[in-house]
Parts: sequence; C-alpha cells; structure tokens
Amino acid sequence: MPEVLVQRDNLDAENARFEQAALTRGIFLNSVPKSGSHLLRNIVRMFVPVAQHYTADFIQWPNLQQHKGAFSAVQPRLSWGHLLFADASAIETAPTNRILLYRDPYDWVIARARFMLSEQFRGNVDHLRSGVLDADELLTMMIFGLPGTLPSLNAIYELNAAAWLGSRCHVVRFEDLHAHVDTLETGEAEAFFTALLDACGIAVPADWRERVKVGADRRESATARENLTGIELSLPKTLGERHRALVDYQAPGLRQILGYT
Repeated sequence: MPEVLVQRDNLDAENARFEQAALTRGIFLNSVPKSGSHLLRNIVRMFVPVAQHYTADFIQWPNLQQHKGAFSAVQPRLSWGHLLFADASAIETAPTNRILLYRDPYDWVIARARFMLSEQFRGNVDHLRSGVLDADELLTMMIFGLPGTLPSLNAIYELNAAAWLGSRCHVVRFEDLHAHVDTLETGEAEAFFTALLDACGIAVPADWRERVKVGADRRESATARENLTGIELSLPKTLGERHRALVDYQAPGLRQILGYT
C-alpha cells in the first residue's frame, strides 16, 4: 500500500483537557481517501478516551485481517480507515457504529492530484512529479486512473462510498463537515454535530464546541492543504467544465446517488 508521511500531532494531550466517557460500542470512521479523513478523525478523537483509540494503522482491505481486533464488541475502540464494501468488511465492522465520509467527486479529483504531488505521499506514482505532465493531463489521470497502477475515480467511489450506502452507516459529506466547523455557534452546526455524535453512540457534552474546535485545528493535520509540501505544479481551485464532463462520463450517476446535484 502507498505510504503517507505524517508527523505526530498533539491531540492526545489535548484530549486530556476534557472529561471522557468510555465507549460501550466501537466506532469505525470509514472514508474515501482525500475526503477529510483526518479532520473527521481528529474531531471524534476529542470525544473518546485515548486508551480506546485504535492507532495501529488506517484500516484498508489489504490489512483488514491484521486489524480485526479494532472492531471488537468486547473491547470497543474508535478506529478509522478507507475500507471498501465487501462480505468480510461488512461482517468484521458489524459490531461498530459506522460513519461514512466522502466528498464531491469534482473536488476530490483536485485533492487527489495535490496529495500525489506532495512530499507526504510515497507510492508507485512518483514519476507523476517529473514536471512533464501539465495540470490537465494529471487531472485526467486522477479521473481515469493508470492501468495496473492507479484505480479510477469510479473504482474508488463504487466500493468505498456508493456500495456502503446500501448498508447501515451514518453519512457525512466533507462539505457539510467543513462548513459546520466554521460556524459552530449556529443551530445548524449544533444539529449536525448532535446527529454525528448520536450516530457514534456518544452523548453530547456541554463543551462539544470546544472539543470540535480543538480537533479541527488545521495545524494538527499533516495532510491539510496548506501543510502539504513539495508541490510545484499549479492546480485549479475548482474543476473546469471539461473535466467535470469527464467525471460524469467515467462515473455516470455517481454524484446524484451521493447527494450532489
């Protein structure tokens, strides 16, 4: 699997500032890669005792069998990963409260490209940083993938997002999460985080806003956009009309089933 180079954050120490109640049922934060995984994880970490954080790895299909203990009904844990939908993943995660996070595929294309260009990503696509490709070509590869090397957008979203919609899980869209983090004093934000914590099986504490604020601190996320380093190619802020059409061609109906119109 590709390697993600990140520095250890200070959030375990921050967690100690708050009174924590032990989980009685495990939580699995599942997400499409590059959809705000660290943001959601770091927020929920502020509501769970550190001793119940499963930190061994981001759980994915290739290492699922090594980390089945993360989903124990006897020893509830907060765990996280990018786990595709299949018989084994549905069975192993069944004892947990499942949260599913994804983002608009249009924005995901740019986020994926940016991350693969950064020094924080190590995989089998280092040649994409050679400087030969222009932004349009790179974005097209993020949509269609590379034969035998990089899965297509549709392949990732099909089993990491769409298929999970046919199972028991609480859906979080990155755009909603990001917006409510920035507007914590609103009733809409309170309703959003109340629903999220309820889906996690966590009683909403009076200091929930402070916990969210601490967990959402972008300085504590090594994969936040402004913390990525070594990116030399200029990428657009939003996906252009041509590449939006290519996303719709490569994954027809995907944005609609995910709730984007």
